[in-house]
Amino acid sequence: MNTNSFHFEYKVPGGKLLVADVTVEDTIITSTLISGDYFLEPEEAFDDMTQALVDASTKDSADELKNRLDASLAKYGESLALHGFSTADVALVVKRAVSGAKDFTDYEWEVLNPGPLPSPLNVALDQYLLEEVQAGRRGPTMRIWDWEDRAVVFGSYQSYQNEINQEGVEKHGIQAVRRISGGGAMFMEAGNCVTYSLYLPEELVAGLSYEQSYEYLDQWVLAALKKLGVNAWYQPINDITSDNGKIGGAAQKRINGAVLHHVTMSYDIDADKMMDVLRIGKVKIVDKGIRSAKKRVDPLRRQTGATREEVVQTLIDTFTSRYASHMGKLSEADLAAGQKLVEEKFSTEQWRHRVP
Repeated sequence: MNTNSFHFEYKVPGGKLLVADVTVEDTIITSTLISGDYFLEPEEAFDDMTQALVDASTKDSADELKNRLDASLAKYGESLALHGFSTADVALVVKRAVSGAKDFTDYEWEVLNPGPLPSPLNVALDQYLLEEVQAGRRGPTMRIWDWEDRAVVFGSYQSYQNEINQEGVEKHGIQAVRRISGGGAMFMEAGNCVTYSLYLPEELVAGLSYEQSYEYLDQWVLAALKKLGVNAWYQPINDITSDNGKIGGAAQKRINGAVLHHVTMSYDIDADKMMDVLRIGKVKIVDKGIRSAKKRVDPLRRQTGATREEVVQTLIDTFTSRYASHMGKLSEADLAAGQKLVEEKFSTEQWRHRVP
C-alpha cells in the first residue's frame, strides 16, 4: 500500500484562507485536515467537515467531493454558517491538493515587456514560448504584448470568410493573423488594447475544471483593475466584465504539460473601423460592447481614466508584488525562433485559411 501526504493552500477570492492537509493510501483519502482563518458554526461541524471526505477517491471530481461535504453537513440545517468560504471551496482545495497542484507562489516568474513587435511575431511567440515551457527550457513566464501595426488576431477554429471582411482588411491595411488558441477575433491597432500572455506548467491548474482555470489564472488581473478603480469579475467561461460592461476576454491553448493563457482587454477601439473589418452579427454586437451611435469601444480608458501605459504598468506592478518574479528580456535567439515560425506557419495562406 502506497501512502502519500498532500498539502495545498487556497485563498478564496474575496474570502478566507483554506489549507488542506490530506493523507492518501493508493487512491483513497484516509484523513483530511482543513485549517485556515475562516469562521464556522456550530463548532461540531468542523469534525464532520474534516471526516466527510475520508474514503473518497482522489479520482472524484470537485463536484463529487462537494456533494459528500453537503451531505455530511446537511443535519445542521439553518444553524450551519460558513463565513469566508463554502463547501465548494473546501472540495476545490482538497482536489487541488491530491492532484499535486502548484500555486503561482511556488514559482519564480519571468516578466517580459519587450515593446512593440509585429503582430504575426507576437502570435508566433505564443507558440514558441509555450513549447519552451513545455520542454523545461524556460520557467513560468508572463509577457506583455505591444504592437504598432494593424491586425485582426482571430481564433484557431474560426472561419476566415465568416469572421473577416476582406474589403475592410484591404481598405484599412489590416493583417489577418490566426492564433493557436480558440476564442473570438480581436481588432488590434497601436494603443487600442492591452494584451498579455501567461506560459505555465500544467500543474498550476491541476485539479481545476477548464472553466475554473480561467478565473484562477486572472485573479491578479482583477486585483490590478481594482487598484485602477474598476470593480471587475469573471463571467464564465472567459470574459472579464465590470459594473459598466465587458472589458475583455481570455483564451487558452494546452499542450502536454504546459498551458498558454492570454487576455485582451479593450482600451480604446475605433468601433467604426472594427465593424468594417470584422463580420459582427447582432449577437456579437452586444458581446463586443458596441452601442448604436457609439464610435468607440473604450472600457479601460473610460472606467480607469488612466493612460494605456499606466494600465500596463499597474498590471506589471501587481503581478510582481504578488509573486516572486524578475524582469527578463527576449533574446535574439528567441526572436529569431519566433520569426521562423512566422515565415513557416503564421504568415502562410495554409494556416490563415485552415478554416476557410
